[in-house]
Amino acid sequence: MKSFIRFLLLVVLGLSSVQCKKETIASNVITPENTIRYAKGFSIQNYEGYTIVTVQNPWPKATKTYTYILKEKNGTIPDSLQQNTIIPVPIKSIVVTSTTHIPSLEILKKEKTLVGFPHLNYISSEKVRAQIEAGKVKELGMNQSLNTEVLLNLQPDVIIGYGIDNNNPTLENLQKSGLKVMLNGDWNEETPLGKAEWIKFFGALYGQQKKANEIFAKIEKEYLKTIKIAQSAVATPTILAGDMFEDRWYLPKGNSWGSLLLKEAKGQYLWAATKGTGSLSLSFEAVLEKAQNADIWITSGQFDSLHEMTMTNPHYAQFKAFQNKNVYSFSGRKGKTGGILYYELAPNRPDIVLKDIVKILHPELLTSYKPFFFEKLQ
Repeated sequence: MKSFIRFLLLVVLGLSSVQCKKETIASNVITPENTIRYAKGFSIQNYEGYTIVTVQNPWPKATKTYTYILKEKNGTIPDSLQQNTIIPVPIKSIVVTSTTHIPSLEILKKEKTLVGFPHLNYISSEKVRAQIEAGKVKELGMNQSLNTEVLLNLQPDVIIGYGIDNNNPTLENLQKSGLKVMLNGDWNEETPLGKAEWIKFFGALYGQQKKANEIFAKIEKEYLKTIKIAQSAVATPTILAGDMFEDRWYLPKGNSWGSLLLKEAKGQYLWAATKGTGSLSLSFEAVLEKAQNADIWITSGQFDSLHEMTMTNPHYAQFKAFQNKNVYSFSGRKGKTGGILYYELAPNRPDIVLKDIVKILHPELLTSYKPFFFEKLQ
């Protein structure tokens, strides 16, 4: 459980970027150029009768590129591509392994195609929870040791996996058993719009690329519009992020997506100058010295109240933001079984996250807006 919490912290605080590599396979390209604009972890190229989805670096520092062929009905795949995983599309059943995959299914109105997921209790989506309660989504155990027997019985059209490193023998065994597996690296993107753009990955699987492009375009428009609004702010509040986990304080590095969101909301994140993505691991004393007088404190989502914070660590009360009750958390919205909606939906809807942060930092700019994810702790 502790290792899973560490992973959640890494996902929330943002992780490292990847490099995109273009690939030309055939001359009958329908879309001459890759339409992916922000994401660095995948590309989509459409050909007559099939689509090539290429996933680069699905985990930090991965060296292998993964190529998947999405075959349309009556499509012909060139001999040069036959060695890759070939998936007939549009798919009718799917297994995903991260809650960040769930919103794409729901936005595309394909949540009913989900047949299995590890740790069902983590899912917050009301529509998917209804499917779970109806017995239509099977429990698959843990991501690193998926229940092979259940998966073989389900025979999903595709399993969407993710990796923290190059060690996931379960996915390899499933492929050897004849099941189709695709890796998804949405969590590895460092920019907010880069994470959100992975809806196009799922759009390709369902034969709904146009719809996915339109959905992303709306998210992008709202995100860029909110950036413009934030730039009109007069003040630039100083910001402390994160909190203690065990004996270390985890907070975003300067190039992470979390840090970028704070910058684009026109906030002065106190560790913005640090290099790299992912999270910093600091002592309490180091954080107190730098951020004791920070205006705003955005926590990691561990706590539901100021009292709970001081019960865990009474020294939190030394921070000015705590004393002034300017502490915010995204832990308020939970699913029926306790899953935090932010972990599931936020990477897919950076436009909402950014509006929330702008409202926190500059309430005068969005007078009628009520934050969706964040709330001030009482």
